[in-house]
Amino acid sequence: MSHYEAPIRKPLVTGDKTYHDVTVDVAAPVEGKANKSWWIVFSIALIAFLWGIGCIIYTVSTGIGTWGLNKTVGWAWDITNFVWWVGIGHAGTLISAVLLLFRQKWRMAINRSAEAMTIFSVIQAGLFPIIHMGRPWLAYWVLPIPNQFGSLWVNFNSPLLWDVFAISTYLSVSLVFWWTGLLPDFAMIRDRAITPFNKRIYSILSFGWSGRAKDWQRFEEVSLVLAGLATPLVLSVHTIVSFDFATSVIPGWHTTIFPPYFVAGAIFSGFAMVNTLLIIMRKVSNLENYITIQHIELMNIVIMITGSIVGVAYITELFVAWYSGVEYEQYAFLNRATGPYWWAYWAMMSCNVFSPQFMWFPKLRRSIMFSFIISIVVNIGMWFERFVIIVTSLHRDYLPSSWTMFSPTFVDIGIFIGTIGFFFVLFLLYARTFPVIAQAEVKTILKSSGEKYKKLREAGIDHRDELPKVKAKITIKGEASEIVEKQVEEASQEDINSLLDNIGTFDAATETADDLKKVNGIGPVMETKLNEIGIFTFDQVSRMTETEYNLLDSITGSFPGRAQRDDWAGQADKLKNN
Repeated sequence: MSHYEAPIRKPLVTGDKTYHDVTVDVAAPVEGKANKSWWIVFSIALIAFLWGIGCIIYTVSTGIGTWGLNKTVGWAWDITNFVWWVGIGHAGTLISAVLLLFRQKWRMAINRSAEAMTIFSVIQAGLFPIIHMGRPWLAYWVLPIPNQFGSLWVNFNSPLLWDVFAISTYLSVSLVFWWTGLLPDFAMIRDRAITPFNKRIYSILSFGWSGRAKDWQRFEEVSLVLAGLATPLVLSVHTIVSFDFATSVIPGWHTTIFPPYFVAGAIFSGFAMVNTLLIIMRKVSNLENYITIQHIELMNIVIMITGSIVGVAYITELFVAWYSGVEYEQYAFLNRATGPYWWAYWAMMSCNVFSPQFMWFPKLRRSIMFSFIISIVVNIGMWFERFVIIVTSLHRDYLPSSWTMFSPTFVDIGIFIGTIGFFFVLFLLYARTFPVIAQAEVKTILKSSGEKYKKLREAGIDHRDELPKVKAKITIKGEASEIVEKQVEEASQEDINSLLDNIGTFDAATETADDLKKVNGIGPVMETKLNEIGIFTFDQVSRMTETEYNLLDSITGSFPGRAQRDDWAGQADKLKNN
């Protein structure tokens, strides 16, 4: 019987990263300064946000008559944007929850950004109904407060009230799910923090995470429970949004296909927005090794599938309208395709049905630029879908005397652009304060796949022997002239001599060794290593500066940056004077 060896999967993390590399790369956007790309994108988003704020203030102070609403098209622009933003918010939690339940490894690099997208997009969606009330300071009236206004209760028969409960529930579960996943990463930033303020803030955010086995057990259990809750919520929330339309008697709305059709469309637009954000994030935060071409390709496949489902839903709508024999229903769909808003209908069809079909070609779906363009095109198409459903069904009523045309005002457009700016402002600030990659989870897949480990195995090298020391090159048999790095334990004597020249040497005949374990951050193992180098006294440690810290890191290879963060020199200076 011949020996069968399972093929090694394509690496989900490229660049031959070590565990420490992952930590440094994930922490870099939080600990370091923002690069030029970040500032450019943030500036554009902030300008759009401020413009939107101005339009909202103008609307609230003047009244929603500043919008392009009229008697017939009373929902128009704002509810179009509301449904669009809710749809975008769905894919984030879906990606994280469903892929977690199915144990998909590729979710680990993208789930954090996807979950954040859900939170920020639902916030944008919530703005529109509140402003649409006309008097947003009375928004609490939608809450079921018994006898607050005599015997008046909110109308539980209203689908708009269903939205309030569905979306607030979805936002709550998504927020808890997102925050739970962040706990190990907050703890990582806390342990790396140099300033007491940062350490204090991330200590609060991490809820006392210690990394014990019990912490991880509870983390896994809670994550699975929340994923199990979030998955049906993804389906139910947009189903309820579809009931805003399907429970009416407006031609083009009163249809049973709306719930599954809206859910498929929401996942479709949400995946497209996640793809857009990931392509931007991998560039702005230098995460190309973690958000790889493979991740983008898998996202594109989902976009292609859901786009096809949406296309089938469009065709089904047309068929049902024709087969029903109801002239009002037939006219509604004929008017969409050939009436005054024909351009919006065909923009919707082109963007949502035809453009995703390009993803059947592997070369195109693996192209970053093409994926970015298609993702934006899909989101434009999904906005047009909501516009077509709402405006074209309302602007031609049962009575020709009430027919009218809708056109948005500069305030409508300004508020919408403002929400897009607000969304990106929140997302970019999140990327600077929260770890955007689930580093603890990514580390679990580092050695599960990849050509690097196959080559090491062929060379007879056990990857567990790799230590972050000085590197020696070994030629791997099987591939001519291919070089990989094997890390060995011998430290550079030159670095040791340079270090001791700077901090002084220890003379056992005239000096007494100190108990270096009194320095916070130096344990028995580290003390032994320091003694082997020639460091025995607080006086030697107290002379360390950044140069010596770097030399020490390169020699020991243990917890790089730890000595500087814990300020060993400052601690030793106090101890030697006691």
